[in-house]
Amino acid sequence: MTEITMGKALTAGLRSAMGRDDRVLIMGEDIGRLGGVFRITDGLLDEFGPKRVIDTPLAESGIVGTAVGLAVRGFRPVVEIQFDGFVYPAFDQIVCQVAKLHYRTRGRVKMPITIRIPWAGGVGAAEHHSESPEAYFVHTAGLRVVAVSNPQDAFTVLQQAIASDDPVIFFEPKRLYHAKGEVDLDADIADAPPMGLARVAREGDDVTLVTYGAQVTTALDAAAAAEDEGISIEVIDARSLSPVDYRTLAASVRKTGRLVVTHEAGGEAGVAAEIITSLTEQCFHYLEAAPQRVTGHDIPYPPAKLEKHHLPDLDRILDAVDRVLDRPNSLSEVAL
Repeated sequence: MTEITMGKALTAGLRSAMGRDDRVLIMGEDIGRLGGVFRITDGLLDEFGPKRVIDTPLAESGIVGTAVGLAVRGFRPVVEIQFDGFVYPAFDQIVCQVAKLHYRTRGRVKMPITIRIPWAGGVGAAEHHSESPEAYFVHTAGLRVVAVSNPQDAFTVLQQAIASDDPVIFFEPKRLYHAKGEVDLDADIADAPPMGLARVAREGDDVTLVTYGAQVTTALDAAAAAEDEGISIEVIDARSLSPVDYRTLAASVRKTGRLVVTHEAGGEAGVAAEIITSLTEQCFHYLEAAPQRVTGHDIPYPPAKLEKHHLPDLDRILDAVDRVLDRPNSLSEVAL
């Protein structure tokens, strides 16, 4: 085991996938000579050459469209979208081509494309650099959508995504790029948990708290704080947003009887709403209280100085926990 940052784990995952399969190539804005704005692809140009590490024009639709052509010809392209808010110009290609060609051709054409997206807020970035667009892609049939929360998953799940014959939207939380963790760099991806499985990040008995990405760290902090008050929170890292591992989530809800879901994206028609609806359908007779969601506000992402008021924090999560436990000292009741 080696302690490295999530950013370095992603680099190692790309290097491993490229070394294992000559059909894997990476492409995006400034990913070659510069090594990407977050330096995730640093060193790969020297190692694999300009035919497999391709600097592209500033044209996201063109980048993804080129990846579609490469996939048709048998390559396994990995596309880097420089920032989350830059993915929208490529939305037509992703939704109309990447997600549908396999189905439209009755399986004759595969789309083994991985689209890496540095994602979400908390880094004091400029406008269009802190978006959370996951619900758009979760709603799109034909796409797998995953979000990593730790260096080990960054290393293994990225390789699993590249090896998949399905197109994968791969979300990387920017504010965790420098977070360190233990990574088994010799791990065989065949032995790793499938990328579609959720992970029990912390076991508990009183409340199930489901989240993904950078919010896993916040959720674990909330669980540690709640423990001081005698509350046992089970934290579930969903990992895969499409498909969702409802078997793991439902098993936890049936055990605890209470559910809170949190994510950075807005609440309206978001991932939390879908997870709560599906788990209510599956676990209705086990629920002791109405599920709660703790999300970003339904507004355009705010300026950097205000983002701390937008991102779900420990206090907002614990307030939701108080509500599902019907604790009289919850913030909502104090406000009333």
